[in-house]
Amino acid sequence: MRAAWFDDFGSAQMVLKLGDFLKPSAGPGEVLVKLHASGVNPSDVKKRAGSFPDLLDAGPVIPNSDGAGIIEAVGAGVPESRVGERVWIYQAQFARQHGTAAEYVAIDSSRAIILPDNTGFDVGACIGIPMMTAHRCVFADGEVDGQSVLVTGGAGRVGHYAIQWASQAGANVIASASNDIDIAACKAAGASKVVNHRDNQFATAVLDANKGVPLDRVIDVEFGANLDTSINVCRVGGTIATYSSAAAPNPKIPFYQMMYKDLVLRFVIVYAMPESAKEAATQDIQTALEKNLLQHRISNSVPLKDIVEANELIETGKIRGCVVLKIN
Repeated sequence: MRAAWFDDFGSAQMVLKLGDFLKPSAGPGEVLVKLHASGVNPSDVKKRAGSFPDLLDAGPVIPNSDGAGIIEAVGAGVPESRVGERVWIYQAQFARQHGTAAEYVAIDSSRAIILPDNTGFDVGACIGIPMMTAHRCVFADGEVDGQSVLVTGGAGRVGHYAIQWASQAGANVIASASNDIDIAACKAAGASKVVNHRDNQFATAVLDANKGVPLDRVIDVEFGANLDTSINVCRVGGTIATYSSAAAPNPKIPFYQMMYKDLVLRFVIVYAMPESAKEAATQDIQTALEKNLLQHRISNSVPLKDIVEANELIETGKIRGCVVLKIN
């Protein structure tokens, strides 16, 4: 089969290879999916660059955890009726070598979720990490109906979905963005107010947007860089849910300041989500897709042969929507 892979860490240009790779077969409990699209996420790019030093110990890695396609075969214990299903995939390249940057992937049947007919494969390839992370950030600590929620980076891959999940569940969402296009995207997604996170008085602007009342929750894309703001805008007993801290990867935690506000600090990554949370997310995603309740931002869609370009686009840090590889 045609695939992209790496067997060394480094820049995309230096280490990503494209060529023929052994086609997998479906083992017990698995399905074999003929892929139509593969989603490229920041975590995939970081793995290729060497963020997990032991990743290559078991051999070459076909990157990317998210994808979408059609089930072509099933392994022992999986109903034959699954053959022909359109599915979206998550966790393809987690604790295993072979992800979705290939024509085929064999994966546990539970990680191949039915993709409604009204949803394209390109959107299906953007569901796993972005949409599930957003769902967990919004709902991990209970319902948000009637609550006030700040979503930083509201035009980003996760933030854009977080605004939608929260606003559709009844929350008053305040988002942050720094340019007119992103501000418009946040408002279209359901944010009632949008503030500029580059404002020197960011925390004050957030509180002003909520009529001076501290917020119930913060969903944050830059934990370390925004920590002071998050603490200052949260109410006593509030929650900070975060899924990234690229600008300040080793932040200092002001323990007593947070303790005296009785804050809940939640770190979110799809791979470590409880199975019950994954099931809740996939069920809500299924319903939302079937009813066309969600907006999707796909910034770039390129052929598999241009995987280096896709990685480099992610690394610029300027891409707001999802980046998709077209496989078949």
